[in-house]
Amino acid sequence: MSILGDIETAIRSLNDAHCITVLTGAGISTDSGIPDFRGPNGVWTRNPAAEKASTLQNYLADGEVRRFAWQNRLTSVVWTTEPNSGHRALVDLERRGTLLALVTQNVDGLHQRAGSDPATVVEVHGTMHWTLCWSCRDRRPMVDALARLRAGEDDPDCLICRERGESGILKSDTISFGQNLVPEVIDAALEAAEHCDLLLAVGSTLSVYPVANMVPIAKRAGAAVVIVNGESTTMDGYADVVLRGPIGEILPAIIGCRPSS
Repeated sequence: MSILGDIETAIRSLNDAHCITVLTGAGISTDSGIPDFRGPNGVWTRNPAAEKASTLQNYLADGEVRRFAWQNRLTSVVWTTEPNSGHRALVDLERRGTLLALVTQNVDGLHQRAGSDPATVVEVHGTMHWTLCWSCRDRRPMVDALARLRAGEDDPDCLICRERGESGILKSDTISFGQNLVPEVIDAALEAAEHCDLLLAVGSTLSVYPVANMVPIAKRAGAAVVIVNGESTTMDGYADVVLRGPIGEILPAIIGCRPSS
């Protein structure tokens, strides 16, 4: 089938669906200027130290690793990037009233900034926009910690633990290597796959588990599966439609077309 035929099939599938779950990965945010992690220009490809800082054991044990990580957070492109046409297309999809959940592997918060209802967004790997104390679990906006960095601190600690005379290590409220996923969040993602009649997977290699299991779970439950990505994925064999190309062009094309009344 031609790419045009595939797009038409995807449009029909979206228009026919009554309960849609979306899964997004790093590929949807690259058009906003946020690099992926393992691609040719990925964060870890260009700077292996950044991958080391993303490992929980290294982060907790080594102050130098934490100081490196905090400087990366301070200068991250996330704080100055804007949602792109792919994010905005998913907001349009939500406005149809057929979106069950928007599950994302991204930690950048661009879906919410684009206008997606935070109640529909399931952030399986957490968010860069909050900090978490590893000891007392106090959670605060990341902007507070960044202000402390700009004021001269290089490894801001937990203020609650400090008041108690204890030491509390702060990290971004994201899932690091070696850190357990939040069971309730993963359960919500997998349940959204099981209860949809269409799964739209966007910008993900679909190789990170258990989230990648959303595809076979949806398929076994009888849902249609549409995959949109710049490259092939490990789950293409499950898909009813695979669309390869620029996500910021494909999503508006397949979501913006509504059946005539």
